[in-house]
Amino acid sequence: MTQLFQYAFLLLMLSGTESLDNGLALTPPMGWMQWERFWCNTNCTKDPHNCISEKLFKEIADVMASDGYLAAGYRYVAIDDCWMAPERGPDGRLRPDPDRFPNGMKALADYVHSKGLKLGIYADMGNQTCQKFPGSKFDLKLDAQTFADWEVDMLKLDCCHSGSHSDLQEGFQNMTVYLNQTGRPILYACCWPVCAGPKKDYKSFAQHCNMWRNYRDVRDSWENVYGTIDFYGNNTGHFQEIAGPGAWNDPDELVLGDFGLSYDQERAQFGMWCMMASPLFMSVDLRNIRPRSKDLLLNKNLLIIHSDELGVQAYRVFKGNGLDVWLRPLRSKYFRAGSYAVAVVNYIDHSGPVQFSSSLQDLGMHITAGYKVTEAFEGKDMGKLLPEDLLMFKVNPTGIFIVTVVPVS
Repeated sequence: MTQLFQYAFLLLMLSGTESLDNGLALTPPMGWMQWERFWCNTNCTKDPHNCISEKLFKEIADVMASDGYLAAGYRYVAIDDCWMAPERGPDGRLRPDPDRFPNGMKALADYVHSKGLKLGIYADMGNQTCQKFPGSKFDLKLDAQTFADWEVDMLKLDCCHSGSHSDLQEGFQNMTVYLNQTGRPILYACCWPVCAGPKKDYKSFAQHCNMWRNYRDVRDSWENVYGTIDFYGNNTGHFQEIAGPGAWNDPDELVLGDFGLSYDQERAQFGMWCMMASPLFMSVDLRNIRPRSKDLLLNKNLLIIHSDELGVQAYRVFKGNGLDVWLRPLRSKYFRAGSYAVAVVNYIDHSGPVQFSSSLQDLGMHITAGYKVTEAFEGKDMGKLLPEDLLMFKVNPTGIFIVTVVPVS
């Protein structure tokens, strides 16, 4: 096990980023996105409370501003697919569905901005969006300017129906140029890697995008959520080394607070998304959320880890006996140099809690004066440990345990 930890720390120390230089997303972006929870519900006649409409986004913005989400750092209200009219307007521009967005996108952006929030929107690099609304393949420059005219703050560009890999690459790179030409700072979220084929150029993704999806859509189930965690642990293609300020791997939305996860599983998703320095985009009905799920989303201790200024994504350094062990170096006003967050995930869905035990030196921590250890979710002081001392705790099935380990002064 010791050799695995040493190898992983070597990777951490060698990691670096080449990122899109638009001054945005210096820490992983945070907000809310419709897709997993509300999908492509366009039937406002039968379901006016949950359909994709300006009413929904205004109500979510109201809750984010009033119930602590904005104060915690969740700033983007992001619209996904299904907002458009079935056809472009006479001027060739995209337009919102007039029945569901009767006041238009500029008015919605003004409303969101009045709450201190930012508005995100969705388009597709192909001939059509994933749900068969008008695509942007031959109108990238016009669409970039349209979004800027609407004062949109974020663009998620999907890759359904996009053609060849060369078309895909050219399209995503061109959109970077067109967004910059508008003069408006627009965070650029790409789905480029999902459709790029087996050979993925993560350095190019980071040079052109602020965040990028590189795996399947998240779903409201432990199997899906842990599958994503495991994919990130495998780090195929070494995408973890590319992430950092201005450019982030995006494992997709947070589904905690919805229907498919137990409380331990909700803790595991939120904890690992924070460990992995992931964009945090909630996809839950914030108008009606369980208090304990809301408390997780607003957990200050985890959000401090998430937005650590060093910006290094956690690495899985051990997998076995039902446990994943992850390490993330930290350095900010909250964590002195040489600090780490340690996460242990029990991915087994049966039996009882599993004991984890490791010395700090086997985790790569060798400062002889020792370390202050704190349980992350509740902030419980676990005392001082020397490098040779054992870090020990139990992890519930499909659960997580996270500690911060900070050198003593």
